Amino acid sequence: MDDRPPLPESVNVPPVPPPPVAPPPIITPPPPPRRGSGAVWKVLAFLFLALLVLSLGLNGISMSRNALLPRSRATADHNRLLQEVTLEHTNNTDNKIAVIDINGIISSGQVDQTDMTLVDYVSEQLQMAEHDSDVKAVILKVDSPGGEVLASDEINKAITRFEDDSHKPVIASMQSLAASGGYYVSVPCRWIVANELTLTGSIGVIMHDYNYRLLMDKIGIRPHVFKSGRFKDMLSGEREPDTDKLSPEDQRNRDEEDAMVQSLIDETFNRFKQVVKTGRERAARENDGAGKTLVDDWQDYADGRVLSGSQALNFGFVDELGDFHTAIQRAKTIANVSSASLIAYRMPFDFGEVLSHVFGKSDAPAIKVELGMDLPKLEAGRLYFIMPTAVPH
Repeated sequence: MDDRPPLPESVNVPPVPPPPVAPPPIITPPPPPRRGSGAVWKVLAFLFLALLVLSLGLNGISMSRNALLPRSRATADHNRLLQEVTLEHTNNTDNKIAVIDINGIISSGQVDQTDMTLVDYVSEQLQMAEHDSDVKAVILKVDSPGGEVLASDEINKAITRFEDDSHKPVIASMQSLAASGGYYVSVPCRWIVANELTLTGSIGVIMHDYNYRLLMDKIGIRPHVFKSGRFKDMLSGEREPDTDKLSPEDQRNRDEEDAMVQSLIDETFNRFKQVVKTGRERAARENDGAGKTLVDDWQDYADGRVLSGSQALNFGFVDELGDFHTAIQRAKTIANVSSASLIAYRMPFDFGEVLSHVFGKSDAPAIKVELGMDLPKLEAGRLYFIMPTAVPH
């Protein structure tokens, strides 16, 4: 019980104040991260120097090794040496079969990552194979729709010279595509192997240009031409395409010009057919009837049409159906060796060139439109041994 007496009613008791509210805690932001001491950059710099020293060492070894090899004209001109690499090693033999690739458009331009044209690049590889006594045969691995007439003809002659001088066989191994100029460079080979689905043939010549006079007329541009002779502007894209608008004299000149261009095409086409005839007849003699020979009416099929590997075999344009391994076995058989290692010739690794590509500056930005395919860079006015479907329209 509470013994305290009750308070009088007149006394007012003040209310008890609420307890004080604590202030919110002060959140201190974390200190800014401290910058590294440069250890990462030191590591990167060390790796860079290590790669540079390794590149110099590898190039020095490559130069010392290749200094013992005979220097050819192509090597002296370009001051570069190819390096032998092993594609497939076979034990207990020193025999080799060299593989030379011809991929893409055959042109007089430089091969990627080299300062050689395709003709020089192929010729250099053939010369290295000729001077290496361990190389018993060469396989020409072709995957090309063709290309420039002159470049194709020079490669054809280089293969013929190699076979004459070295007495080593060259076996053509056609891949997906070996048409027109791709067949032109294959036909001097001792033996031609094609897959049954290989696209080949397309024996013919093409020259193309573009006429943009109608476009010029639409935007109000008219050409004003001065020329030294009446045919100096032949194949120009600025000329009037509508022959009905030409004067009688201009019409005669146009007809005469067309005849001259067609004569040039026919002359080059006859050269193509002669190369086919000579190459296949020579292969038939050297193979002693083991391969195929051209059928009597083979020229009826040399009209630009594309042939499958099976059709080409039936007409005598190729000797055998098979793949790359078939070509390897055929090379061993013709060279009379039971086993051999596969080799190729490549440009040596140059770390300096890699740096120049990574850090080099171009004069102008390049714009590339991705179309899902690489269009061949054909030039108007040039003659080509090439499949028409490979020409951009």
